[in-house]
Amino acid sequence: MDIENAGGSGPRTWFTSDPHFGHGNIITYCRRPFHSVENMNKLLVMQWNEVVAPEDTVYVLGDVLLGRREEMAGVIESLNGTKLLIPGNHDRCWPGHKKVGTWPQRYVDGGFAQVLDPQVDLSHLFDMDVEACHFPFSGDSHDEDRYSSHRPEDRGQWLLHGHVHNAWRVRDRQINVGVDVWGYYPVQLETLRTIMLAGTLAGAAP
Repeated sequence: MDIENAGGSGPRTWFTSDPHFGHGNIITYCRRPFHSVENMNKLLVMQWNEVVAPEDTVYVLGDVLLGRREEMAGVIESLNGTKLLIPGNHDRCWPGHKKVGTWPQRYVDGGFAQVLDPQVDLSHLFDMDVEACHFPFSGDSHDEDRYSSHRPEDRGQWLLHGHVHNAWRVRDRQINVGVDVWGYYPVQLETLRTIMLAGTLAGAAP
């Protein structure tokens, strides 16, 4: 377990992204150390519940599940905490899809407390200018940046994001909260705040 994620008292806030529950190809694509989808799903759930308490809140920054949609309820409901989804391009409730329809409600029915907007201002949580989105300002897990019209504008704020998998953990004012760079655990707000404060002192942000 990432020791930075442990400890503390009272309700805590966590962030994660890109678990890709049910997605067999992600094991090869991201060189995940699992021998099967079932093994991956089990470990992701186990490690989530190892650090997240029922009274905690977890922001999930997209790309939750790529298996059969009827599996979602069982997986998401097994995860501790109040779960808030900032949708990514692989989530059926993402507004970038042409036929969103009733999918946001179906994600709520599947275990999320709320499906949020694709870009969310979280400055009130960090006491500094912070935004969350599935996409970074720039950079991708592919050779070229995709979904350019859905990326947030760089106004000098810190950005929590996913999408890039294991391409980086921190790049300038972009912090990737994806499971691939955090040992397949969610990451705690205070850990992210520490990174931001250190980066601000080093001149990464105004």
